Amino acid sequence: MTRAEKRKAFWERNRKSGGYLLKKKIGAALYSLGRGILIFGLCFLILQPLIQKLALSLMSESDLFDRSIVLIPKHFSVQSFQNAWRQFSTKDYSALRTFRTSFLLSVAVGLLQMLSCTLVGYGFARYKFPFKKALFVCVIVMLIVPPTTIITPLYLYFQNFDIFGIIGLFNHGKGLNLLGSATPYLMMCATCAGYKAGLYIYMMRQHFRNEPKELEEAAYVDGCGRLRTFFQILLPGARPMMVSCFLFAFVWNWADQVYMKVFFPVTKWALVSNKLLGAADAFNGENIIKYGESYHTPEASLSQLNASAVLIALAPLLVIYVIAQKSFVESISASGIKG
Repeated sequence: MTRAEKRKAFWERNRKSGGYLLKKKIGAALYSLGRGILIFGLCFLILQPLIQKLALSLMSESDLFDRSIVLIPKHFSVQSFQNAWRQFSTKDYSALRTFRTSFLLSVAVGLLQMLSCTLVGYGFARYKFPFKKALFVCVIVMLIVPPTTIITPLYLYFQNFDIFGIIGLFNHGKGLNLLGSATPYLMMCATCAGYKAGLYIYMMRQHFRNEPKELEEAAYVDGCGRLRTFFQILLPGARPMMVSCFLFAFVWNWADQVYMKVFFPVTKWALVSNKLLGAADAFNGENIIKYGESYHTPEASLSQLNASAVLIALAPLLVIYVIAQKSFVESISASGIKG
């Protein structure tokens, strides 16, 4: 059937339906147009700051003071990225060491939070125990209460860390000062008290609640114990959701400046978040470091340097997302279907 014949058949069916087919087709077109505009607007709101930072970073020094340039530079330059890379280096730590330390710490935090929250989420989903509802309310409270409200208690607790007074018995009544090391933060992550841990527990609980109980019952009939059933039957199916929890924990820890300022002093720890925090203060000042020397620079150059530093810090996150993209999208799709 030719295009003309299809058009003629459509108008004939539309006449017989009293114009219903035309109204339906126009409605579908308007719905698709509105959905496209909405998606484009959301994407623009998310990407527009990054696009601006990228355009600013690629401008030459002359373009920074050219009022005719809004977004697209006339002269492209990568000098700002080179200057920003030097801001991540100090006399004691190179930029590569800074990124390596942050990467290893973020991986450790992500793995600990993923494993601990998976176990706790499974317990909430499958077992009955005293005060279960009250404890889950505490998990929800972890999502609601801002972490800044508990910074002072955490600081005081780990400054004089003790367990039921046991450490004080062997240390003349004094606890251990764990601040300035990774130990307190790793302890919090291993016990589901890390940053955004309540969200990961909730995600894993919802996933295991959607898994059919018949799988466990069949495994019990075949002679599997509880641990073997969990690790061999349920855990493989939870892998996409676990990857999502790991990615969230890694990303939030990578750029976190709440817990990092408490547990990891800027002067002692070469972390990307600390360098960005220190760089922000330096960028708001009058001098930046170039070729090992400090020199006065205009405010426009400081803004460009700040944008370049942020893009450099975001690069590892983009790489990790590209690698784990399949599992991340799969977990979102599965949770949407089962929810």
